[in-house]
Amino acid sequence: MNYEWSYNPPTEAQLKLAGEMAEELRISPVLTRVLISRGIDNVQDARKFFRPQLTDLHDPFLFQDMQKAVNRLNEALGRKERILVYGDYDVDGCTAVALVYRFLQQFYSNIDYYIPDRNEDGYGVSRKGVDYACETGVGLIIVLDCGIKAIDEVAYAKEKGIDFIICDHHVPDEELPPAVAVLNAKRLDNTYPYEHLCGCGVGFKLIQAFAISNGIEFSQLIPLLDLCAISIAADLVPIMGENRILAYHGLRQLNSAPSIGVKALMEVCGLKDKEISLGDIIFKIGPRINASGRMQTGNEAVALLIEKDRQAAKEQAELINEYNEQRKDLDKTMTEEANRIVKTLEHRHEHKSIVLYNEEWHRGIIGIVASRLTEVFYKPSVVLTCNDDGMATGSARSVPGFDVYKAIESCADLLVNFGGHTYAAGLSMPAQNIPAFRHRFEEYVKEHIQPEQTSAILNIDAVVDFHDINRRVASDLKRFAPYGPDNPKPLFCTPQVYDYGTSKVVGRDQEHIKLELVDSKSSTVMNGIAFGQSSQARYIKTKRAFDIVYHIEENTHKHGEVQLQIEDIKPRE
Repeated sequence: MNYEWSYNPPTEAQLKLAGEMAEELRISPVLTRVLISRGIDNVQDARKFFRPQLTDLHDPFLFQDMQKAVNRLNEALGRKERILVYGDYDVDGCTAVALVYRFLQQFYSNIDYYIPDRNEDGYGVSRKGVDYACETGVGLIIVLDCGIKAIDEVAYAKEKGIDFIICDHHVPDEELPPAVAVLNAKRLDNTYPYEHLCGCGVGFKLIQAFAISNGIEFSQLIPLLDLCAISIAADLVPIMGENRILAYHGLRQLNSAPSIGVKALMEVCGLKDKEISLGDIIFKIGPRINASGRMQTGNEAVALLIEKDRQAAKEQAELINEYNEQRKDLDKTMTEEANRIVKTLEHRHEHKSIVLYNEEWHRGIIGIVASRLTEVFYKPSVVLTCNDDGMATGSARSVPGFDVYKAIESCADLLVNFGGHTYAAGLSMPAQNIPAFRHRFEEYVKEHIQPEQTSAILNIDAVVDFHDINRRVASDLKRFAPYGPDNPKPLFCTPQVYDYGTSKVVGRDQEHIKLELVDSKSSTVMNGIAFGQSSQARYIKTKRAFDIVYHIEENTHKHGEVQLQIEDIKPRE
């Protein structure tokens, strides 16, 4: 991939501040420059960043409607009403349902859960789901990670005597559903200080408030934090503020005492006895939970996440793993087909967006295909297929910095429904509207996308010399984890480096370069690995200068040795 490099050099004032913070925090000024580049410009905030504390979580009652939600939940328990925990079929929805269900089940048995079927219910709250609640005697539905636009469905439930508590994080319309309580920090009248919680995070705040109101110790909520970490990683929400606290402690729970179902899932992922990171969740755990909702209904994922029997959990995890293998086969086939279509499109290089429709494509995979297209072509992408009632339904994904939800919203008159957030959205429309949507979507993207959003960018945190890099820096860098949106793994740049004379091409297909480098300002020799960049080897061996952008790592094969993971190489002009 051809990357653009972006770097904002620190001002004199920032360099001075970095030196002062480094002295007080007892870390390298290189690392305090990274902190400052991320908006952390004082020692107090830095300490909170490095040592996230559960005591710094916000008061859940700062949410609009939280007191109403807790009052209604207490009332339901007092009356012994049947409660239905209802959630989306993706990772965020399934973990949210499992979290709320597992917590309430400790105190209350008249409880059930429901995950909508992608094909029969469609996205979010459905009439079919409400009818199921009515048939099973439900008086209260707690809906998680969806529901913010379910005005008609909530009204329909109300007619049947069923109340709703909505816990969502997707962008609402001006009119909210007629629920007893709507917990969403993106409401226009929001009073909650952090708006980037995922659906599971909002569910956690509901049980936190319930615990406070009933004198339940916070320690009883800690075993549920592994689910928060999984949802935060998989839903790609910012890893700063409250999400960082939940992710940090969720990973600790995941690594020290995961629930039985999560542990079984970790084992089928090949993660047994390994220190789990958010990256492991994104690439291994999350896709398997998602596969349940993509290939089946998502109920299997929730059943696993709430399972208390080890053998049953092992069997359920293996089943979900099989769904994931099926998903990978479909994913590969559909992605290859989508790539071929894009490459044959007339004037494709002039287009700023991609909109594809194939009525044969699997509904559960189109979101993955949209993500793949965005990664490969670096354009906001919408992938559509046909559902059972002949309606075109699809998923959209975006590039960093561009709000795909607003782009879809600009075409609202062509759509039956839509929902989502900045980087991911879902939509449906009559198939005959697709050409008009494709045109309008492209025009909106062309008008609003910025030049820096049209190519892959490496955002450099600091320019450093090799003598600034040592084992202590590599060790201290670990404190920046967990990584994710708004807190990516720090990227460094060293200009004008040279081959020390021993760099070589490696790998089964000779696709990587193992490097030994020196820079122009010191005699320090640094080891590095550049994956998939063997095309640069010939230039490197000429002994001419080049610039590199890289992550600083500890070499796991040689304990304590520092290694550069090189993301991009640019020959000097």
